[in-house]
Amino acid sequence: MLSYRHGFHAGNPADVFKHAVLIALIRALQEKPRAIQFVDTHAGPALYDLADPVAQKNREYASGIGRWWPLRDLDPLMQAYLELVRSFNPAGALERYPGSPMIFRRLLRPNDKLVLCELHPAEQKALKTRFDGDPQVRLRLGNGYEQIGKVLPPPGGRGLVLIDPPWELKTEMDDLTASLERAVRLFAHGVYLVWYPMIEGREISLAELPDRLGLSPERWLDLRLEFAPEQRLGRMYGCGLALINCPYRVRQTLLDWHRDFSAPAR
Repeated sequence: MLSYRHGFHAGNPADVFKHAVLIALIRALQEKPRAIQFVDTHAGPALYDLADPVAQKNREYASGIGRWWPLRDLDPLMQAYLELVRSFNPAGALERYPGSPMIFRRLLRPNDKLVLCELHPAEQKALKTRFDGDPQVRLRLGNGYEQIGKVLPPPGGRGLVLIDPPWELKTEMDDLTASLERAVRLFAHGVYLVWYPMIEGREISLAELPDRLGLSPERWLDLRLEFAPEQRLGRMYGCGLALINCPYRVRQTLLDWHRDFSAPAR
């Protein structure tokens, strides 16, 4: 969707939830030494200046990372997330927020690879500026759903695919389902993380996906989060993360964390 710009939403409550889980997954996969290919299907420009007018328009980050920023002594999952975000703000003030491409890049080991897909021309330009010449990063400019079939299965047989679409098109669910059906055929044991919004008056449910994809219950995990009333983003009152093939060693950790997760009070 060419009208969608990630910068309006950088660091909001959905980003906090999504990126904390993403970091936990990456680190769990990296407990084994074999190389991993990470794929981000809707990458965005990778790094956001929170003083930019785009981020300032709705200031969504204030109810997201802004609430967590001053906190210390958190649970290990949130501590890891905050330490990574703080590494992009060495002066101590919250000025920049890393999107998923930069989170992936910061955590890559020397043998890991990253594939970034993006459709929007302006955000393609930002990705080129940041990652051109980086031997561990490959850019696939175009529709992320279509690119999945071109980069799977990964050469080393291990991989994680993040699918974080704007959910603005009427065909989004059909596009997602078709893309996942192809991806799971090509790379059945890959890890897939799908973000989706919870919006008043527009029910988005991924409940039918396990049957469509032929997944057993233990291969599917759906984590849903309702925001505190003061965190709601217009009609968006929460979000979900659907996981295919969540690594066993982190599955219970995520379930326990999700059960207790709540935004800090102001």
